[in-house]
Amino acid sequence: MFKSAAVQVWACCVIAATFQVVRAADVPLPQMTAVAFNRTEPISEALAKFYAQQRGIASDHVIGLDCPIDEDVSREDFETTIAQPLREEFKKRHWWTINSDAEGNDRVARSSIRFLALIRGVPLKIRPSAQTVPGDTGGGPLGSHNECSVDSELSVLAMPRHPILGAIPNPYFQSFKPIRDFENPNILLVCRLDAPTPEIVRRMITDSVAAEKNGLWGRAYVDSSHRTAPGAEMGDKWMTDIVEQLHNVGVPVVLDDSPGVFPDGFPMSDAALYYGWYAGGITGPFNQPDFRFAQGAVAVHIHSFSASSLRDANNGWTAPLIARGAAASIGNVYEPYLQFTTHLDMLNDRLLHGFTFAESAYMASPALSWMSVMVGDPLYRPYTSWLQIDAPAASGRSASPWKAYHDFAVKNSSRTANEYLAMARQLAIRSRNGPMLEDLGLVSMASRNYGPATSYLQQARASYTKRDDILRAVIEQSEAFIKDNKPRRAVELIRSVLRIVPNTPASALLKQLEQQAEGTPTPVAPAGNR
Repeated sequence: MFKSAAVQVWACCVIAATFQVVRAADVPLPQMTAVAFNRTEPISEALAKFYAQQRGIASDHVIGLDCPIDEDVSREDFETTIAQPLREEFKKRHWWTINSDAEGNDRVARSSIRFLALIRGVPLKIRPSAQTVPGDTGGGPLGSHNECSVDSELSVLAMPRHPILGAIPNPYFQSFKPIRDFENPNILLVCRLDAPTPEIVRRMITDSVAAEKNGLWGRAYVDSSHRTAPGAEMGDKWMTDIVEQLHNVGVPVVLDDSPGVFPDGFPMSDAALYYGWYAGGITGPFNQPDFRFAQGAVAVHIHSFSASSLRDANNGWTAPLIARGAAASIGNVYEPYLQFTTHLDMLNDRLLHGFTFAESAYMASPALSWMSVMVGDPLYRPYTSWLQIDAPAASGRSASPWKAYHDFAVKNSSRTANEYLAMARQLAIRSRNGPMLEDLGLVSMASRNYGPATSYLQQARASYTKRDDILRAVIEQSEAFIKDNKPRRAVELIRSVLRIVPNTPASALLKQLEQQAEGTPTPVAPAGNR
């Protein structure tokens, strides 16, 4: 669907979120944030100070730890060099208000620190151990695990006697409150600024600040999977829901709903958002040498070990996505089981409503003391500008095509679907809004209205000036021709383009489409392709 009653719900939620964010603004986010670095890693302190300076975090909110430099640590090393020193600092700096319960045990009654940023150099994960934990018993697939991410374990730092085996249910899961207004003081939203190189960490920080100022504008790429194993349909539903959420607020979406991921050579330009699953490692268009995400992009690919290391730009998904320009990502250090990983539809929804990256990620995560790792600035709010309701709306002609589309979608959210589509068509054609025209074409193709789809996509590629945008519209238009039983039109279009640009990363993909249109058996594509 291009527009539905969900738009009206979204508009109401924006008003509610705006009110809550205003209340949370009573205490500035930097005052609720602590930063931890590793003194043993020389660059870690410099990065911590750089982040604190960029976000206006006071110097007395920066904590140095003396911990191992390896990415994985034992449970004992975690407790003695990371967790216990942090607890002592929280007490010494009076960030925690501690009361005694009826049994004489200390309990955290209030915490003035709700965000914790871990800096490159702080270990990433706690490795599994065969040693039993006294008094801690468990069973089933979760209760037999004592491994987890350092970050997720620190999220329950205020609960020193929590179970070690298995996961802890996250009380912040599915919330719609800023953490400032969340009454449970035991939840600490932990993210890390970590990447294969220190230079990438600095870029993540500056890109987040810049995107908040300028807006996160661009296209979303959503990669479904169609996995048939029991329970796996949950991941595909997340992707379907994300597409509708984005259309409802005027963010153009390219959806790959084939069993594979986006294929090699697919022209993935202006990528502001990426959500996908379930390939073992970075593949497809991300491996093109010149691929870069838009400034401030959020990019996540679900896989069991997507963040097993953040030091290698080509290992797994999380580090490679960050290395290729994303400002924020989420991954898993060990097997999380799909239902206990971050729910991407909820993550996307909360980001669109103006919550911080940390709030959105933890609202979307059902389990704590588990496997997830949130990589990015915890205070980053990519869509904060959408909540500035007093800002004047730009007209379709003067605004960027991205903003014009978004402004139109929000302004016309109460119209019927037919009215909305008719007005969207008029605006897109009149203003030659390429992203909007392409989106209309893809929505028409998904609805099997192939005639309008090819028309929209023809107009989109005529309005584009960048090669990759034109090539993508050609690929999509050719697919529409094939589905409309007009293979000769597809062949003619593809051959005309290949004569002009015969040697591009998309050439092999275009030739595969040409063979498909001609009825020629297509050679088996490399793993990871459609």
